[in-house]
Amino acid sequence: MESELAALAASGATTLVGLMVSESWEQAKTRLARFLTRREGSAGSAEAAEEELQAASEAVGGARAVGDDTVVARAEEAWRLRLEEILRTDPGAARELRDLVAELGPRMSVSGSVTYGPAFQGSQVHGGITFQVQAQPAREPWAKPDQVPALTFRFVSRTNDIRALDDWFGSEGAAPVRIGAVDGLPGVGKTATVCRWSQRARDRFPDGQLYVDFAALRDLAGGDVSEAVAMCLRSLGVSEEFIPGSLAERAAVFRSATAGLRLLLVLDDVTQPAQVRPLIPKGPGSAVLVTSHGSLAELALDGARRLPLEPLDAEDGLALLADRCGQEAVDADRPAAERLVQLCGGLPVALQIVTGRLLTDRRTSMASLAAELEDETGRLGGMALRLPGNPRGERSVSTVLGSAYRLLDADAARFYRLLGWLPGRTFDAGTAAVAGDLDATDARRLLDVLEDANLLLRLEDDRYRMHDLVRLHAWERAVEEEAETEEVALAERVATHYLVLTAFADRALREDRLRIADLSGFLPYVHNPFSSAGAASPLEWLDAERANILAVLRTAVRLELHTPAWQLAEAFTALFLHRRYLGAWRESLELGAEAASAAVAPAAEARLRSLLSRPLMDLGEHQRAHDELRKAAACAEVAGHPLLSASVQEFLGRYGDRFDPEQAVAAYARSVSLNVHAGERRGAAIARYFLGCAQDARGAHRQALSTLRGAHAELSDLDDRRMAARALAAIGVVHDHLGDSVVAVHALREAAHLLREQEATYYEAQALAILADIAERMGGEEQASVRDWLARAADIHEAAGSPSAGALRERVRRLDDAR
Repeated sequence: MESELAALAASGATTLVGLMVSESWEQAKTRLARFLTRREGSAGSAEAAEEELQAASEAVGGARAVGDDTVVARAEEAWRLRLEEILRTDPGAARELRDLVAELGPRMSVSGSVTYGPAFQGSQVHGGITFQVQAQPAREPWAKPDQVPALTFRFVSRTNDIRALDDWFGSEGAAPVRIGAVDGLPGVGKTATVCRWSQRARDRFPDGQLYVDFAALRDLAGGDVSEAVAMCLRSLGVSEEFIPGSLAERAAVFRSATAGLRLLLVLDDVTQPAQVRPLIPKGPGSAVLVTSHGSLAELALDGARRLPLEPLDAEDGLALLADRCGQEAVDADRPAAERLVQLCGGLPVALQIVTGRLLTDRRTSMASLAAELEDETGRLGGMALRLPGNPRGERSVSTVLGSAYRLLDADAARFYRLLGWLPGRTFDAGTAAVAGDLDATDARRLLDVLEDANLLLRLEDDRYRMHDLVRLHAWERAVEEEAETEEVALAERVATHYLVLTAFADRALREDRLRIADLSGFLPYVHNPFSSAGAASPLEWLDAERANILAVLRTAVRLELHTPAWQLAEAFTALFLHRRYLGAWRESLELGAEAASAAVAPAAEARLRSLLSRPLMDLGEHQRAHDELRKAAACAEVAGHPLLSASVQEFLGRYGDRFDPEQAVAAYARSVSLNVHAGERRGAAIARYFLGCAQDARGAHRQALSTLRGAHAELSDLDDRRMAARALAAIGVVHDHLGDSVVAVHALREAAHLLREQEATYYEAQALAILADIAERMGGEEQASVRDWLARAADIHEAAGSPSAGALRERVRRLDDAR
């Protein structure tokens, strides 16, 4: 209870001080003065309290005007202590203060930090957690992809390798699709070589260059090739709603989308041939260029040519050293330079690290560094390289980064160590503040220190990234120097941080969705960063942060933070209901279900396992999907949650739609009954819609018609226009199955019109295509509208980048020719 009151006092103090410089101060001041007068008793009149508050406001405002954060922090601390004393002596004050914070807090940014740009929102959560959300820029119209990364340094040597690639990928337009595989040791320069050749060959591929980094994709979705195909489809302008769920279907759409294009596709850090084959474009003259640590010999069966990249020879190694350090430095001690190249074994990454040490430490010369690396036992540590197959295993980067680390002051050094534990590859200043348990001002100052020390890279979107070797060093220092409990504490702070943001994004996308997690204990007291004008799109934020959220989930489960883990997994699924990253969706729900089971939260486990059935079905893991649904049903029964049981039955119905129509009808009927029993009208109406569709598919058309009419009436009454229009379209389909073509056309025409009003273009196009099919069978006066329906459907598919647009356009052309 003491900790809860302390948290409330801290939240109240932050809110009060923030209000002092807001437009709401005059109205808030009177309310706060009354609170202080009532609760402190001897503090005097409300007028005196208002005078005190006004004086404090002027002091805080003056301090902020000159950028004096110390005065602001002291004021906040003084009010925190005062509010704590009130809460301890007056038990009734907690509720009133909580109501004041909830009412007044969301009107302003309560972090006390300076914000830059209209898209920034900042706030505080319990425990001093700071977060920020940055609005995503408006999406530009689709343009020719140009995704292969640019080189950030002058490319040296590899003349013969570049010439070999030139020879393989000729310029003739009628050439078949060619495949090349560049392999070699880690750090040998495969990616740099491919990027260099891609720059030179830009004119050979007039329709653009696509790039897939499988190393990064493994962080997101376990190296999911299905997601890689989806990424390429999006880059070619295919809308999300027209990207199928299964890998086989996505590969087919990719072939159709690339049939008339001449593209270069670069696949970086591939580990197996199966990652390549679905991504071979169909357009003549296109090319696929693969990099891999292994040889991928099986690709020879697909006609691939292999380019094994060898380490640099002595001459090229000296050229790289001279390019980085200067020719004069190499000439001044050529024997030492030659020895460094020899000790680095011709690996460009090792030479890069060696030149980095020479350039950043004036006391280190080529001769002294060569002497240091002569000791074989310390050589890998000195180079900070991890070479596969080395009998001494993995080596740290401490020798390379130790000098820079030792120059940091105590605060910066600790911040650096904690960032080594931060899950995810990139982070913003708010997340860094959470990791370091700092306020926003101190976090930004220390981020600048680390950036100046070249231990941190600031990205173009004002986010930060640690090089993988630097992160490893920071992690090693944390393990060595921090208390054993600190990693768990940091992970809990970061997990709560992302839970708050993800929960707000989830609710912004759909407020009335079924949720098991009860977050009412803190969400009402925190500013919603998605609620302000010009704020970030919740869907775009979830998409941009999905790798980090998944990393947080993995860490939380590993460290047995079970409750925040399953709560985060439940909220995170909002992203995947809109964008079907199947591998990431499956992993997040698996982690969440594992955490819910460990936390003995049967309702949460039931919800997460039932949701897990959806990506499993799309990935073709049907038996496992059914197993998860059975477990979900058992957990829901234990939980005694009627709405949850109704939802699980709906998922069982969707499984039955594919494999067991009888089971589907029975499951949907149970879902309807459970929703009705729980008083959930919308859930019952949607379940009736699915039930009617299942009955129609089973051949019970009359029964389906009655069910769908009931669903349509209920959804209309609830003003759910999108779902009501879908139900009306389903009614039209049933009428067609009953031989009532005239009524079917009338229902489908109205449904298509309503779907267009709701901007549900995917379902509108479906309705129009069915309309056209029925009218062509009917003949007569409806025949005149067929062309317009098909043309509209083609426009929708074309705007979305769907390959189906071509077939629809062909139907329109045939109708025009027939006139």
